[in-house]
Amino acid sequence: MGTIVSFQAHPDDESITVAGTLARAAAAGHRVVLVFATRGELGEPVPGVLAPGENLSVRRAAECYAAAAAIGAKRVEFLGYTDSGMKGEATNDAPHCFWRADVDHAARMLSVILDEEEPDVLTIYDDNGGYGHPDHIQVHRVGKRAGELSAVPVIAQNTTNRDWLTRGMRGMAQEEGREFTPPEELPEVGKPEAEITHRVEAVDFADEKRAAMRAHASQIAPDHFLLAMPDAVFAMGLGTEFYIVDPPVNPAAAPELFEELFTPMR
Repeated sequence: MGTIVSFQAHPDDESITVAGTLARAAAAGHRVVLVFATRGELGEPVPGVLAPGENLSVRRAAECYAAAAAIGAKRVEFLGYTDSGMKGEATNDAPHCFWRADVDHAARMLSVILDEEEPDVLTIYDDNGGYGHPDHIQVHRVGKRAGELSAVPVIAQNTTNRDWLTRGMRGMAQEEGREFTPPEELPEVGKPEAEITHRVEAVDFADEKRAAMRAHASQIAPDHFLLAMPDAVFAMGLGTEFYIVDPPVNPAAAPELFEELFTPMR
């Protein structure tokens, strides 16, 4: 049995980004651990979902445990920082927000958990945090440093395959008989396929991934476009998860968990 620790910025991030990878690992008998930098205090709740007086951060933390159960994770931890909000917002300067955290200090907090778990793989985000969110970028910085401190064999940076995404959107436009116009924000999303080193095929765990997303009901409404996708479209679009593994792993020393789950792109 191996161990994979997934370091995330906010509750629900794990369900959208790496839930397929984690569910596949858990189904194979590996230990899965989730660590969140924040409790997502600044998320925008689905209208009407919170009870009168219900605290959003408490609700979102509880949803993490439900999502963890859906994918088979055995441990959930929070580092205790506050949500920094979207890029450019005044909340980026709040004194206890994750974006302002000292990288080494936060990394030492994370490394305590890593030292306890001795993971084969640590997942973080790419250097742009997937799409530029300050807390996601900080997860990349803190996660890399913590992985170094704890000598984690593999640090896998989850990312969106920008070319894969573009091909999918273009194909959908053609099927609908309309012209494809790339979204303005597309250059900020993920990485080009040429920079991606590995993928995890998790189509068979699309149901677990969708269940994890549903668990985050305060943020993802039942009619959210991702949950509203037909099963086949959801599996095709979200069933493969992409990673950058840098530095490369020596094949002779690669953990079994890594070799079992991660397929080289080329």
